[in-house]
Order: sequence, then structure tokens, then C-alpha cells
Amino acid sequence: QVQLVESGGGLVQAGGSLRLSCAASGRTFSTYVMGWFRQAPGKEREFVAAITRSGGITYYADSVKGRFTISRDRAKNTVYLQMNSLKPEDTAVYYCAASLRSSYSVVSAYDYWGQGTQVTVSS
Repeated sequence: QVQLVESGGGLVQAGGSLRLSCAASGRTFSTYVMGWFRQAPGKEREFVAAITRSGGITYYADSVKGRFTISRDRAKNTVYLQMNSLKPEDTAVYYCAASLRSSYSVVSAYDYWGQGTQVTVSS
């Protein structure tokens, strides 16, 4: 089992940047595909980015490609989401998740979730 704790959210102006962190407990961090999802009010939770166990391959939603970067530090059991050129439509609660499966963009494929961190982008 793994526990996930996100941090780094906040209020930022459009065009600004934020870096989210997700600290994972447990010694099996490297066995999980790690993903970031987000959920805006009144909308379903949606895929943002994912990174493979080795960190060698990353996946992004089209809406964030070229602006967001996911990475993981296996020594620190932490996964990051660097968000640049933020837009008001990026406003949401961002969740970190861990999956033992190979499907990276599906909510139901993830076994563990963090509590979420709020990101608000003002225009």
C-alpha cells in the first residue's frame, strides 16, 4: 500500500507557473505508474499526465502538452508536475495517483489517490 500527499497548489495569475509535488510513503514507489489528474467544479476528473515506473516515458493530455512536465525522483519517492503558461481553464483540484496497471489515462486504473491540492489561475 502507498499513501500520497500533494503540495504546491495555490493562486497564480494567467501565464504564471506552479510546481506540484506528491510525496509517496512506502518502499514500493518504483513499482507504480504515477499520474496526475484534475477535477474542476461540476466536471469529471480528467487525466493530466503520467510517468512510467522507470521515469523513461511520459504521457500528457492534449490540453497541457508543451506546458506541463511530469517527473519523478525515485530517491525521494516523489513525483512532480511543473506547470507553466497557466490558463484560467487549468483551475481545478489536482490529484496525484498511483497505479499497478499499464493503462495510464483512466481514472479506474489507479489504485491509490492523494487528497488533492487546489490550483486557481486568475485571468
